[in-house]
Amino acid sequence: MSSDYLTIKASGQHEIEIKKSQFICSLERVTSKEAADAFIQTVRDDNPKANHNCFAYMIGQKDEIQRESDDGEPSGTAGVPILEVLKMMHLHDVCAVVTRYFGGTKLGAGGLIRAYSNATSRAIEQVGLVKKVMQRDLTVTVSYANFDKLSYFLTQQDLPTASTEYGTDVTVHIAINLDQLETVQAAITNRLAGQVLIELGDMRYNEVAVPVYRDGH
Repeated sequence: MSSDYLTIKASGQHEIEIKKSQFICSLERVTSKEAADAFIQTVRDDNPKANHNCFAYMIGQKDEIQRESDDGEPSGTAGVPILEVLKMMHLHDVCAVVTRYFGGTKLGAGGLIRAYSNATSRAIEQVGLVKKVMQRDLTVTVSYANFDKLSYFLTQQDLPTASTEYGTDVTVHIAINLDQLETVQAAITNRLAGQVLIELGDMRYNEVAVPVYRDGH
């Protein structure tokens, strides 16, 4: 991937009950079909007496791999609703498995669609979301005399420090969004009147927590 994208914050599980049927949604980050299939099998193994283990997953920044399964539920009432939640929330590299223990009351097609959708969206709300943001490491070295100026600037610009090393000078490690890289470098240089050494490091994805909204906005 080369641009920012949303995914779940962590693996997790959440259960809802509808007319005595239990719907348990298990979530996992996955980056390959093999990883998704292995997770689905693990959930099945953990729930040998379940009536259904329906699932959907989306893998790749452009969702190159998409799969869904109703696992015995009426066609289109389980796998597709799960997949639609992932799409609606613009999630990538996520596998969702909704395990159903039948409670004795049939829900009908509409009821099943709502149940599988709600089980998935509520589980996502529980585990939370992160934005994977492509950033570049920046190493900023200043004298002790200029360290307070640099710290104040970073705080002012809401740029968190990854680590600080104290030696002959002070070296601060930060990560900057790619679209802010040139602006931040110029601002630091100007603020410290050029009395600073800035070195570019590796590019990497870092995670930023984001609020969860069911409509994906």
